Amino acid sequence: MKSVRLTLLCMAAAVLSACSTPFCDAPGGLCSPQPAKTSLPPPPVVVQPAAPLPRKAPPGPDLPPAEVFAVTAPGATVEPDTGNGDKQAALRQADTGARFVNESMPPSGTPVRIGLLLPLRSDTLGAAAESLRAGFMAGLERDRDNITVTVVETGDVPQDILGAYVRALQSEDIVVGPLSRTAVAAVAGSALVSKPTIALNTPEGHGQQGATPLPPQMLAIGLSIEEEARQAAQWAAADQPGGSALVLTTSSAWQRRVAAAFANQWEGRLGRPLRIVELSAPDGYLSDPELVQLRARLRQDTPAVLFSAMGADQTRQLRIALGSVLTTEPDNPIFSTADKLPPPPAVPTEQFASLPIYGTSALNPGAGAGFPGRDLEGVRLLDLPWQVQRDHPAVMVYPRPLQSGVGSADMARLYALGIDAFRVAREIARHPAGRFQLDGVTGKLTVDFGQGPASFERIEQSAIYQNGAPAPARP
Repeated sequence: MKSVRLTLLCMAAAVLSACSTPFCDAPGGLCSPQPAKTSLPPPPVVVQPAAPLPRKAPPGPDLPPAEVFAVTAPGATVEPDTGNGDKQAALRQADTGARFVNESMPPSGTPVRIGLLLPLRSDTLGAAAESLRAGFMAGLERDRDNITVTVVETGDVPQDILGAYVRALQSEDIVVGPLSRTAVAAVAGSALVSKPTIALNTPEGHGQQGATPLPPQMLAIGLSIEEEARQAAQWAAADQPGGSALVLTTSSAWQRRVAAAFANQWEGRLGRPLRIVELSAPDGYLSDPELVQLRARLRQDTPAVLFSAMGADQTRQLRIALGSVLTTEPDNPIFSTADKLPPPPAVPTEQFASLPIYGTSALNPGAGAGFPGRDLEGVRLLDLPWQVQRDHPAVMVYPRPLQSGVGSADMARLYALGIDAFRVAREIARHPAGRFQLDGVTGKLTVDFGQGPASFERIEQSAIYQNGAPAPARP
C-alpha cells in the first residue's frame, strides 16, 4: 500500500514545478518519461464555441478586468474606429488607447484559435494533464470571447510533442503548452516558436538569470516551488529585519532545491546570515536524536527565522519536537516517536513556540488529506489564492473540480493553473504586444509580451495556519 500511495502522489504532483515538487523523485515520475507508444495518435479534439443561445452566467461577482499597460510598438499601426466594429471590440480598443498589429494574430473580428497541447496520452502525466485541461475549459466556459480551442493530445516523447507542436502552429493562432519541463525545453530549443506560445513549465537552462533566454514568442507560466521559497525569503526578511535564518531540510532532492532557493535569496541577494541543517528522515520520519541535538543548538543560538523546506508532516514533527505543541487532544495521532519528546526542563516551551516558521505550499496538503494541522498553528506559508482564499473575486466565479483523496491538493493547483493559462492566452489575443496584470487564481500575475523577450511574474498569496487550516495573512 505504501508503494501504491507513493506512485499516486508522484503522478498527482510531479508537474507542479517539473521535478521541483515533493513527489517528483519517485521512479516513473516526470524526470523519467515513458517510452513512446507505437499506435498512431488520435486526431485532435476540437472544442467549438456553443451556438449563440441564451446562457445564464454563473453566480458570483464579475472577474476583475486585466490592467493593461500598452505602448505603441515600432511599426505598429493604430486602427481608427469606423463604428462598424462590435461593442466589445470598441471597449477593448478604449482599454489601451491603441491597437497592435501582429502578423501571427488574426485580424479583428476573426475568432482566435488556441491549441491546448497536453500529454493526455501519458501514463505518468495523464491525470495531471486532465486536471489542467478541465481548468482551461472552465476558463473558456466563463468567457469564450470569440475564442475556439483545439485540444491536442500527446505522449511523453519529445519527438511526438514537437510533431504535435508543429501541427498546432499550422492551424492555431496561440499554443498553450507543453506541460512537462523536458517537453518545454525541447520546444524552446527547436527554433520552431513562431507564434505566441504559453508554456506551462520553465525548462532547465532557459529563462532563468544567466541562462539561455526563451524565444521571444514563448512565455513560461508554470508553478514553481522554488519561486515560492524565494518569495518566502523576501517575506521573512521584511518581517524580521536584521536577523539570521536557519533552514531545515532532509536529503530529498526536491527539499534541497527548495532550501537552496531560499538560501540564495536570503544570503546571496539580501546579504543576511544563514545556516542550513539537513536532518535524517528514515521512512519519512525525522530522526529523534538529531531533533534533540537541534533543540540544544537552538537553545545556544536562536535564529530570527526558521525556514522549513520540508513537507507538512515533517514540519509538524519538527514543531512538536521543539516543544511547541499547541494541542493536547488525546486523539492526536502519533507520526513519530519525536511526538513524545518532552521539552527540556531548563528551557520554557515559549522560547521555541514564538520562533517564526516559514515554508512553501508543501505545508498545505489540503483539507481532503485529513492532515491534523492544529500543530502547525502560526506557521507561515505561500500558496495559491485558489487554495487559501475562497473569497477572492476570481476564485469565487469558477466551479470546483470534483477531486478528493491522495494528491487532490496538487491536482487542484493544476486546475487553477489551467484557469489562469486561459486568461493569459485571452489577454495576449486581445493585446498581442504590451504589459498587463491579472489578479489570477494562482496569484497576482504580471506579463510582458510581444516587445522583445517575454517576462512573467507571479506573486502568491501569503497565508498563516489558523484554527488548523491556512488562512490569508493580513498585509
